[in-house]
Amino acid sequence: MDFYSQAVEIKDEIVFHRRFLHKNAESGNFVPKGMEYIANTLKNYGIPSQLCGNGITATVGSGNPVILLRADVDALPMEEKSGESFASTTKAAHTCGHDVHAAMLLGAAKLLKQQEKHLNGTVKFMFQPGEEILAGCKNMLENGLLQNPVPSAALALHTAAGNMIPGTFMYNGGDVMMLSADNFTITIKGRGGHGAYPQLTADPVNAGVHIYSALQSLVCCEVSADKMCVVSVGSFHAGDSGNIIPDSAVMQGAVRTDDEATRRFVTKRMGEIVQLAARCFGCTAELVMTSSAPALVCDEKLTQDIVGYIETLPLPSKNFVSDIKAAASEDFAYVAQMLPSAYIYLSAGFDDERGNFTAHNPKVRFNENVLPVGAAVYAHCAANWLKDNFGK
Repeated sequence: MDFYSQAVEIKDEIVFHRRFLHKNAESGNFVPKGMEYIANTLKNYGIPSQLCGNGITATVGSGNPVILLRADVDALPMEEKSGESFASTTKAAHTCGHDVHAAMLLGAAKLLKQQEKHLNGTVKFMFQPGEEILAGCKNMLENGLLQNPVPSAALALHTAAGNMIPGTFMYNGGDVMMLSADNFTITIKGRGGHGAYPQLTADPVNAGVHIYSALQSLVCCEVSADKMCVVSVGSFHAGDSGNIIPDSAVMQGAVRTDDEATRRFVTKRMGEIVQLAARCFGCTAELVMTSSAPALVCDEKLTQDIVGYIETLPLPSKNFVSDIKAAASEDFAYVAQMLPSAYIYLSAGFDDERGNFTAHNPKVRFNENVLPVGAAVYAHCAANWLKDNFGK
């Protein structure tokens, strides 16, 4: 079966899916409009779906073995500045490409449904929200994701924007591919007052600045140079007026590591640093870990099998990059802890000025030529894995 040629034939349809989800972007662990669209699309393809927590699952084929194909659906809570004609009309934006992932999996679902009688088992589809907040995968697992039917392997795809045109496939089997993540909130409480009389206050903004600096020193001075560790703060809010010192300030961020011992050490030290730094400036502070995901470690054999399947696809171009390690995090890691899993990055950039921006930038753009590639990869790899594992 030439799934790529079939995917190219329905490219306009896959593009339509992507643009609908992009224009109607939703963030967080509840994306009702996107899930309704996905359910209706699957129904139109003759594929019944069901809720699984806040996400959706569906199946094509029957019997064992079972392979799980996953796509995330949620966007980020930010304004889009891409200039695309189908730019988001909401307060969220698909600057990480999850709309592309969902559209590719919808395309694969149609292709696999058309070939259902030839499948040697079952393909289970997973459309999940809440990846950006590291909550969606866990929510679906808690609601029976790996039951009825029980998958024996899983595959997820992720697109990479920037200056690489479609055709590059990046992977890692057997080693840490993406770092663990622990999202945190730091709440600093002080004593507000008039900005002209700071000596009469306990300034939580000042305490927050020193906490931020101390956290960066923790990484460079207390973590071994042979370990990957990042502590980032992406949100710092305090006060509403320039001449009022507020009573409180709130910082939000994430700590990422490639080593469980380092992860435990850093999160423990963060709690100590936050409290002591706040006390230095007459404030109190509380560190709360709000969500987390382990490091992503894929199965070596399954990854090599998936790469082998992609090699047999008649794509316009193919370039394989092995043993990649990304500082970003991925809650698909929870699935990878429970069954053999593979995770493949697909390049989705441009070789002109459209490739100047990467993920999470408000101006990022994704090359829609990757859509039939991703749909074909999902379908082709699933069908071949079922064939190779039938009867085992």
